[in-house]
Amino acid sequence: MKYLLKIVFLLFFGVVVQGQTIDVGANQKIKTIKQAISIANAGDTIKIQKGTYREGTIIVDKKVVIIGVDYPVLDGQKKYEILSIKHDSVVVKGLKLIRSSFASMEDPAAIKVYNVNTIQIENNILDDNFFGIYIQNGRNCIIKNNRLRAYGKEEQKLGNGIHCWKSNDIQIIANTIIGHRDGIYFEFVFDSVIWRNKSENNIRYGLHFMFSHNDSYITNIFRNNGAGVAVMYSKEVKMINNLFEKNWGQSAYGLLLKELNDGYILGNKFIQNTAGIYMEGSNRMQLKNNLFQENGWAMKIQASCDDNNIVSNNFIGNTFDMGTNGSLVLNNFDSNYWDKYEGYDLDKNGLGDVPYHPLSLFAVLSENNPSTMLLYRSFMITLLDKSEKILPTITPDNFIDNKPLMKSLPL
Repeated sequence: MKYLLKIVFLLFFGVVVQGQTIDVGANQKIKTIKQAISIANAGDTIKIQKGTYREGTIIVDKKVVIIGVDYPVLDGQKKYEILSIKHDSVVVKGLKLIRSSFASMEDPAAIKVYNVNTIQIENNILDDNFFGIYIQNGRNCIIKNNRLRAYGKEEQKLGNGIHCWKSNDIQIIANTIIGHRDGIYFEFVFDSVIWRNKSENNIRYGLHFMFSHNDSYITNIFRNNGAGVAVMYSKEVKMINNLFEKNWGQSAYGLLLKELNDGYILGNKFIQNTAGIYMEGSNRMQLKNNLFQENGWAMKIQASCDDNNIVSNNFIGNTFDMGTNGSLVLNNFDSNYWDKYEGYDLDKNGLGDVPYHPLSLFAVLSENNPSTMLLYRSFMITLLDKSEKILPTITPDNFIDNKPLMKSLPL
C-alpha cells in the first residue's frame, strides 16, 4: 500500500508540475520573448508566433523550451548577439535568426551557448550572421537539421557556421552550412560526432579540427570550399563515408592531415580536388576502401609521415597518383587499384605480378619545380616516366605497391 501511494503521488504531481505554454506575439497577451522568459518557470514552453522580433540580445537563463510557429524572425539588426543561452537543458526549435552583430573579440553569434550542458538546437534557419551556432564549454549538446548561410567574401569579416570550443559529447547532425569562414570548427572538442551534414562554398574550410581527439565524422559532404577539410594536431579521429569534392585552388585539398595520429579514413570519396589528401607529420593512419578520382594529386604524403597503411583503395583518373617531398618513405601501400598500372596477372589471382610504383618521375620533378607542368603530356616526359619505371633512379624505391589489384574495388 505504501508503494502504491508513492506511485500515485508521483503520477499526480508529474501531471501537476508539467510546464505551462506561454504564447508570444503581436496578438497575444505576452508581446516579447524577453517578457516570456522573465515570467517563465523551469520546464515551461515559450511558443513564439510568426512575426519579426527586434529585442536586442535575448538571454535564456532558465530551463525552457523555445519553439517558433512558422519561423518567426529574430533580428539582431547587425548590433546584437541574438540568443545567449546560459542555463542547462534549453531547447530552441523553429526560429529564423538573422543579422547578428559583428565583433572580432567577443565572437557574437545568432545562438551562443555559454558554459552549460544538454542544449538542443534543432530545425532553425540562420541567415547573414557572424557566427551561426557557437558552443562554448558545453557538454551533451545536439545541433540538428539547421540551415546556416552567410554572405561575406573575406575571412576576417566572417565567423564559422557551427563553432565548438572546449566541449565534449557534441552531436552535429544533418545541418547545411554555406558561405561562412569555416563550415564546422572544432577546437579542444572530444568524444563528438559530425554526421550527415553538408558544408559547401565556405571561404576557408568545410570542416576544421584543432586539438580535438576521439571524434568521428561520418557521411558528410564537403564541396567547393576554399581549402577543403583540415584535421590538425589531433589523434584517434575517425573519418568514414564522406564526400570531398571540387575543392580547387593553389593551396587546396580535399583533406589536410597535419600532426594527426592513430586515425581511420574509411570508405570516403575524394573527387575533383587539387589534392585528394595532403599528409604532413601524420603517423599510424589507416586508409582503406577510399575512392580517389579525377584529382590533381590523389595523395601527397610528405616525408614527415610514418607507418601509414594505405590498403584496398581505388585510384582512377588522377593526374598524379602520389606526390612527396622526400626520398625516404616509410609507409605501406598494399592491394590498391591503380588505373595507370600496366602490369599483368599470369596466375589469375587478381593481383599484378609486377609491383607498381605510384610515384612518377614527373610528379617528383613538378613537386620541386612547378614550372615543369608546362611540359605535362609531352613526348619527352612520357619517355622519362617509362624509363623511370624500368630503372628507378630518382623516385624512392620503397614507394611501392607489391600487390596491385587488376580490377577496381566495388566501393
